[in-house]
Amino acid sequence: MRPDELPRIAHDPAAFEAFYREHVESVQRFVVRRTADPHLAADLTAEVFLAAIDAAPSYRPSRGAPVAWLFGVARNVVSAEHRRAGRERRATAQVSGRRLLDADDVARMQDRIDAAARSREMYAALDALSDGERAVFELIALDDLSPAEAAAALGIRPVTARVRLHRARATLRGHLFDDDAPTITRPMEASP
Repeated sequence: MRPDELPRIAHDPAAFEAFYREHVESVQRFVVRRTADPHLAADLTAEVFLAAIDAAPSYRPSRGAPVAWLFGVARNVVSAEHRRAGRERRATAQVSGRRLLDADDVARMQDRIDAAARSREMYAALDALSDGERAVFELIALDDLSPAEAAAALGIRPVTARVRLHRARATLRGHLFDDDAPTITRPMEASP
């Protein structure tokens, strides 16, 4: 799908189906790295595409590729779920997700979660990063976006994304490869 065609997914079922088929695997990989529950992962994947339909009319090709935009939407959806405190909302999402998944779907999602387990080990080291550094690192290292695409997804300048990526890599090297490395502290970053 060409970037200028992306807004059509909001009102054209065929365009949405093509967009969904092209990106569903990437979105699922993004989500399963951030949750250990296959039912919640399935629900969040669906929510990402629902949010993409709602946001499609406001998509501007000048701000980046459709995949970068979609990862920005996915990041917002996953973050919103982590902030959500209501037990009722979480319980409703789990129950509705279980009704929509058959045994094969659950097994496939569990396989993906198991495959992502090694990635989750690295997330413990990622806790040392600032939110901005972590967001840039994840989009570039895990979701295969370029620094410019990650910057577009986060709404920051490309140079800011490259600086955050450099800091994140330095911090992770210290935590993953040197057990005696002191925690790197720096002043809080200004918002973009």
